[in-house]
Amino acid sequence: MKLEVYKLDGTKSGETVELKPEIFEIEPNDHVLYLAVKAYLANQRQGTHKAKERSEVSGGGKKPWKQKGRGGARAGTTRSPLWVGGGSIFGPKPRDYTQKLNKKVVALARKSALSYKAKANQILVVEDFDFDNPKTKDFVAMLNGLNLKGKKTLLLTDGYKKNIYLSGRNVDKVNILEANKASAYHLVNNQILVMQKSAINLLESTIN
Repeated sequence: MKLEVYKLDGTKSGETVELKPEIFEIEPNDHVLYLAVKAYLANQRQGTHKAKERSEVSGGGKKPWKQKGRGGARAGTTRSPLWVGGGSIFGPKPRDYTQKLNKKVVALARKSALSYKAKANQILVVEDFDFDNPKTKDFVAMLNGLNLKGKKTLLLTDGYKKNIYLSGRNVDKVNILEANKASAYHLVNNQILVMQKSAINLLESTIN
């Protein structure tokens, strides 16, 4: 698959890049892609949720009233889960939500995501660039030039580009990542995938 390389103002540079068919033109595996996305989202959870059960709530040491003779229900503690201020029944406890996947599964999920994007013509290749200084105005001008304003966009860079990251981190619907750190979740969670020309080689070498 060949794609045109665009300049930041939206015009064609005259160059083309060849995308490896074994990465961008495979038959997507939906189940593997589902597993990768589920694992990524699960791994974002801190798992620090906690609710006190009846043995952990303070107070309630004294029997509220005598067992018999009042005509009401029996009660042994004011911290029963049935009472206001009582402990929770089977409340959440801290736990680890981490899910692990085999390397081959992770690679196949990335290939599936990229193949879906390629099939939908949602991949845009731009020339290698960097900003001299962090400036959101320049980043927004680039988006306007590439006709990406208002679209959910993922920009993959060739390594860490501090000025690009600082320029675009506050722009709505834009995410900036190093190409080798893009998971299957990142690759599918956008309307348009923008890649620097050199980032393609980094992405392909990472997957392989």
